Amino acid sequence: MRSVQVGASGQAAGSYDYGFAAGARSVEGAPGTADAPLLAPGGTYRGTLPRAAELYYRLDLDDSSNAYVSVTAVPRAGSTLSVSEGIRVAVRSAEGHSCSYENATFGAARSPHPITAWGARTTAPVNRACQGAGSYYVVVERVGTAGASSGVWDLELTAATEPTLEATGATRAPEVWDSASPAPAVGEAEPRPGGSGFTRAAPVGQGVWSAGIAPGQTLFYRVPVGWGRQPHATAELGGSGADSGYTLGALDLTLYNPVRADVEDVGVGYDGRRAVAALPAVPPVDHANRYAGSDRISGMRFAGAYYLVVHLAARVADEFGDGPYRLTLRVSVKGAERAGPGYAGQPVPRDLFQAAADDRRSGGDGTGSSGGTAMRALAVGGIGAGTVVLVVLGAWTVLARRRTGTV
Repeated sequence: MRSVQVGASGQAAGSYDYGFAAGARSVEGAPGTADAPLLAPGGTYRGTLPRAAELYYRLDLDDSSNAYVSVTAVPRAGSTLSVSEGIRVAVRSAEGHSCSYENATFGAARSPHPITAWGARTTAPVNRACQGAGSYYVVVERVGTAGASSGVWDLELTAATEPTLEATGATRAPEVWDSASPAPAVGEAEPRPGGSGFTRAAPVGQGVWSAGIAPGQTLFYRVPVGWGRQPHATAELGGSGADSGYTLGALDLTLYNPVRADVEDVGVGYDGRRAVAALPAVPPVDHANRYAGSDRISGMRFAGAYYLVVHLAARVADEFGDGPYRLTLRVSVKGAERAGPGYAGQPVPRDLFQAAADDRRSGGDGTGSSGGTAMRALAVGGIGAGTVVLVVLGAWTVLARRRTGTV
């Protein structure tokens, strides 16, 4: 298996790199709550995660805001991965009550690449064990490490808060929405190389986009999605010209919402012929989606920049060569945009929900088209944290990662 060679600097040695956020502050987790370093809302941090460590970080929260944290783990050079290996991110109260947890794993392809898990303390929906102002703790650890290599991984961590609403809104997710996936976008593909990380994601709108992708590489794109709108995407991998061979879980496509919480993920194998990974339909963005039991619905609770992350497994090179291979990304955003909810205060960072408005003022409508100019990039955040992912591990042969959790 070809592994992605990532060093302490985040630069890939002879392979591919993860683009860490410029200016991210250095932070090292503590072995317990006593010395846990603070993750300030709006901040982005860099740290490391040893194989056997359980690291603690602190969130100082008021009694009304929803708080979200994401952790992206990047394996270093020489990492040997198992199907179940990955990271777990948990948020706990000062009394040790569980507010949320999620696992993200590498899955069937065992291909080294950035993986992201998230956690939250929410007041809407209410978690009665995690209410009140004070300190809460983010716990990050590796999972599934039996038989894995002992190397240190690099981390990128973010934190954000969302204020309460001015007036009480709906406390149930919409029961009826258009669940039909739109027809994939058509037209001449416009070249758009993907970015190397969340903060470096390449902007795309509605249309057809193309790039070269090599085995082991991960490409990041961001799509503006307004209130009331539904994104959809497919990722197509071109043929290799080979007439034999097969790679399990070769192409993976994940949709993340504005604070890097995974909404849905699909992976497909590759036999050298054209392969397509198509995301299932998601509901229109609605504040009340947070009350749904399904992560595919509850994740669609904020307008802003959504992320499409595409990974091509390193093992594709073993069967079909080093590439690069042609990637075609078809993006659709349907539905009429509507006004969002009224918040009683300011999110942190302050511009968390202002990017869509900035994009409209710049003359864009949040869409792009093949042959057109690039849309203005969005920088938005927020998902709420109703449920955290609970996934059955039975269908591991078609997935590139897995997550489990509860709030």
